[in-house]
Amino acid sequence: MPLALVTGGAAGLGLATAEAALARGYRVASLDLLPAPERPGLVSLIGDVTDPASIDAALAALDSVPDLLVNNAGIVRFAPLLDTTTADFARTIAINLTGAFTVARAVAARMIPRGSGVIVNITSIGGIQTSPGTNAYAPAKAGLAALTELMALEWAPLGLRVNSVAPGMIYGGMSSSVYADEGTRQRRASAVPARRLGTEADIAEAVMFLASDGASYVNGHQLVVDGGVTRATMAMIPRG
Repeated sequence: MPLALVTGGAAGLGLATAEAALARGYRVASLDLLPAPERPGLVSLIGDVTDPASIDAALAALDSVPDLLVNNAGIVRFAPLLDTTTADFARTIAINLTGAFTVARAVAARMIPRGSGVIVNITSIGGIQTSPGTNAYAPAKAGLAALTELMALEWAPLGLRVNSVAPGMIYGGMSSSVYADEGTRQRRASAVPARRLGTEADIAEAVMFLASDGASYVNGHQLVVDGGVTRATMAMIPRG
């Protein structure tokens, strides 16, 4: 039975991805600062993606090398750049970008001797078209998209596939507070060509596609799952 490791798997998008993997026959380990809820086949590992020793200890607790790594752990802190401290900026980069690198490097080092493995990094449309007030989140996600490509180039000859999923406006996870107001939800949904906000399940399904044999020739790709919103700029501008 294959093993999936999901960072930030205790709640939100990470938990939805863990549950999607369980439904497909994976055993799943959640690596998170918080314990994951009890699910048959789900193991909760307490660890910090910014701490290499913590990651190594978590991996040592597993009975086998992961077949799938989903780098999902992340934070967002809303503030204008002029109000963002260097410490806050660095912390966001550390979790969203450096943490993904640190976990991927540790897991890849264990996958490569076996000659196979899949890594999916969770990026964001915020790294494609940023918006004011998201400080380090957008640079971190843009960096993770570039890092995904670099991982794919270096590790594909060694048997690994590395791709990313860029969620759009998702009603859930870290964005739950943004969409707590019904008016905000409706206004944002109306701006999406698909006329709805995305769900955690939408993203989890995209992750599982990239993990599947159906995506065996997909490598170094960022799959944008956003209902078309990043392509809708011209549609929002009147012609006359």
